[in-house]
Amino acid sequence: MCVTPFIRVAFSSCVLLALPGCLHVGPKYHAPKPWSPAHFENLHSGNAFSMTEETQISVQWWKTFNDPELTSLEERVATKNLSFLLALANLSESRAQLMLAGAERFPALSATGSYRRVQRSEKLMQETLHRIGGGIVHGTHGQMGELASGFIEEAGNTATVPLLNQWSSSVDATYEIDLWGRVAHQYQAAKAGLQATEEERHAVLIAEEADMARGYLTLRGDQRRLLVMKEGVKVIQKISDIAQGRYKGGLVSAVDYESAQARLNDTQAQIAEMNIKIAQEENALALLLGEMPGSLNEELEKNVITPVVPPVVPVGLPSELAHRRPDIREAEAKLRFAVEETGEAVADFYPRVTINADFGFQTLSFRDLGFWNAKAWNVGPSISLPIFQGGRLSGQLALKKGAQKAAAISYKQTVLQAWHDVDNALTAYHDEQTRMQKLRDEIANDNHALKLAESQYRSGLTNYLTVLSTEDQLLTAELALAENEATVATSLARLYNALGGGWENEAQSE
Repeated sequence: MCVTPFIRVAFSSCVLLALPGCLHVGPKYHAPKPWSPAHFENLHSGNAFSMTEETQISVQWWKTFNDPELTSLEERVATKNLSFLLALANLSESRAQLMLAGAERFPALSATGSYRRVQRSEKLMQETLHRIGGGIVHGTHGQMGELASGFIEEAGNTATVPLLNQWSSSVDATYEIDLWGRVAHQYQAAKAGLQATEEERHAVLIAEEADMARGYLTLRGDQRRLLVMKEGVKVIQKISDIAQGRYKGGLVSAVDYESAQARLNDTQAQIAEMNIKIAQEENALALLLGEMPGSLNEELEKNVITPVVPPVVPVGLPSELAHRRPDIREAEAKLRFAVEETGEAVADFYPRVTINADFGFQTLSFRDLGFWNAKAWNVGPSISLPIFQGGRLSGQLALKKGAQKAAAISYKQTVLQAWHDVDNALTAYHDEQTRMQKLRDEIANDNHALKLAESQYRSGLTNYLTVLSTEDQLLTAELALAENEATVATSLARLYNALGGGWENEAQSE
């Protein structure tokens, strides 16, 4: 066998393989540089009892509350939350897409073997020989032509086709020469799609962790308000008893006693309403952990205290925000995905060059299948050039360019929204602390006023309405403070959510 043709074709194929990389068409992706200020605008360290400063953010930020129950709940989110587990399961689809796109970068190899028992048509063979003989008569002159024609026609009258056994085995290879970068763009788009799915999973985890913290802190605040209401009932009951005694002594009218009873009933009605709200909040936390309703009630009703915010809250550096928030990273991955798909659409306008090759053995006898002279092979390129597609390629390119432009705008919007979230969260965290201090001052004043009013009422120097009004102001202020304490804590949770903290711990454990 002469191997020179095979070597020549193989050399030509190597030259084609060396071309990709310098002929890629379409846009090239350049990572955007998100804007960030030199420092956070609303850092507060003056009159706030919990200061914010630009130091490294804690991965498990919920531990800053020093609440073992909150820490326990947060640690269960990454293993039990159904929304997060669903996002985790969705990764398998993106990983499969990446495998499919990556497979096109390599030759496709397959091995085949076959056996066939074949009976060809004798009638077809005879007819073919007759026509060949007739063609020789019409195409030639002389005695030799007539003899050849007669011989072939005679063979056609008596020709038989034997029953044949056909054995074959071969190894086939197909490889697309990525001259224009179509396959490379496709693979990079799949990688960007996988990254976007991963960042979406991180974003889901952050959201669920933040929901858990806000739900838990709100629950603790409402539980604290419930205790305040119950203490208020005791105070109102004491004042009601005083009013009843003065009424029986003929010192006051029935109005004082009836007003006290009405206030007592109103507070008890609020307690019943708060019990309903607390039960719903406990069920919401159970749902976040994929648990049945009521499964966390016993656990959540122990040690009812409102977690205290830390004196110093690290918020990281402004330049780190784009790298820490998964939604920004996801938007960037989607932008790269759109760019790479645009490049793939551009490459579809150019010819596709494919190398096809196979090598194997063919024989009519199984025992001859392994002999070298039974070999059969072919190798060579094929070219596919789009000539007319009815506008499909142009429409596809316009579609991808539109998606690329939309992805760029979405990225800018995501970055801008992130800075608004941080700015609003920092402002709210500071302002709620200011409100807390004012409420504490108000409660101190109301306590003093209530003691004076009770003393004057016992002495008959004032009527019951003054006592009732003063007590109502105190109870309202205490309820507002209990709610504010929870709001300060939830404001801190919102701040960490805006800063994009919490997913790193899960990512490091993969």
